[in-house]
Amino acid sequence: MSRSYGDLCGVARGLDVVGERWALLVVRDLLLGPKRFSDLLGGLPGVSPNVLSQRLRELAEHGVIQRRDLGPPARVHLYELTEWGRGLEPVLLALGRWGSHASPPPEGVFGIDSLLLGIKAGFDPARAAELRGVYEFRVGADTYVAEVADNAVKVGRRSATGPPDAALTTDVDTLRAVCDHRMTVHDATRSGLARLDGEEDAQKRLLDLLLTPFRPIR
Repeated sequence: MSRSYGDLCGVARGLDVVGERWALLVVRDLLLGPKRFSDLLGGLPGVSPNVLSQRLRELAEHGVIQRRDLGPPARVHLYELTEWGRGLEPVLLALGRWGSHASPPPEGVFGIDSLLLGIKAGFDPARAAELRGVYEFRVGADTYVAEVADNAVKVGRRSATGPPDAALTTDVDTLRAVCDHRMTVHDATRSGLARLDGEEDAQKRLLDLLLTPFRPIR
């Protein structure tokens, strides 16, 4: 980036790298795994293709992300975080928890990455033993897996390596409605908008893991 705060403080130097509009949201949408340009564009309402291209170029120049070419026959370009870029995850999760107390925009919606990152943001390591397991979230054409073990949770945009303990299959609008408390899971499954698979106890753990960050603060 051509502009700099000219300040040696680590905060200022970090903002020199990711302080431009949309930059941190690009990083957020890559935390769960690589994405194509079109996927990033679709997940960031309001950004123009030119601005997104510029942010991707700047982040790549600074070593935060990298482009990976899958080659023939796919000929697909994927953008992914570098090891240094992945270091922003705790910063973004903390920022998300802090920002959740700000007034929401009147017409804003949760993106699928934000919904699933909520699992990480709301995870309590003290509950790892009771939530232990492997859970899949099949949302539209994408599959995400959450693995709880060793006092931590890992979430990624991929399938489980083996049969998951429980799985939720739905579309993004229904998932938003459930997390926003506009629809209960029971109503979603009864109407056919969602399906839960797995043992009943595992299904309960999956829903607990997913919905904890969206429960009203008392």
